[in-house]
Amino acid sequence: MANFEEQLTALETVVEKLERGDLSLDESVRLFEEGVKLSNACKKELEAAEGKIQVLVEQGKGKKGVEDLDMSENGQLGDDEE
Repeated sequence: MANFEEQLTALETVVEKLERGDLSLDESVRLFEEGVKLSNACKKELEAAEGKIQVLVEQGKGKKGVEDLDMSENGQLGDDEE
């Protein structure tokens, strides 16, 4: 799978193509669908990075060590991780 930067670049390309407005309806819908998938993938990676940073900050405060995060579907830490 592509890394965050590659996904973000691909998303930017999709947005630029859609903004031009010179595509057929079918192509616009296909690109929009691709953009949604890329956006969701980027969001998931950002949430994972945010969770790791939070754990490291807490570790720096002497509260916790680095551990696997239990991320719920809405991107919030599980009850045992807060």
